[in-house]
Amino acid sequence: QVQLVESGGGSVQTGGSLRLSCTASGYGLSRYCMAWFRQSPGKEREGVASVYIGYGDTTYADSVKDRFTIARDNGSTVSLRMNSLKPEDSAMYYCASTEAAIPELLCARLARGNFAYWGQGTLVTVSS
Repeated sequence: QVQLVESGGGSVQTGGSLRLSCTASGYGLSRYCMAWFRQSPGKEREGVASVYIGYGDTTYADSVKDRFTIARDNGSTVSLRMNSLKPEDSAMYYCASTEAAIPELLCARLARGNFAYWGQGTLVTVSS
């Protein structure tokens, strides 16, 4: 049974940093696409960053480029390092994984429909 568990959310002030972790169980991460999405109240869930496991290629939403870093930390954990946080980064952050290997181009698109597995989310709050 595939399971994704996020951790590391919390409350910080503007300019602060947080590191989110996503631990996967029930399958191996090789050849999959992993990503982080976020959703604020009243807004659509949006893709933040993705990593093409096995190749290490990463993609970022324009709003987080040069501030966030996604990485595969080990065989079963993917992290999201968030620096220079802004109030508009406040959201529930979700880890997601594809069900099987997909082309890197699709991984980079950060389209929700490509991701079959989702975690329960971890809350990030950035105060001004």
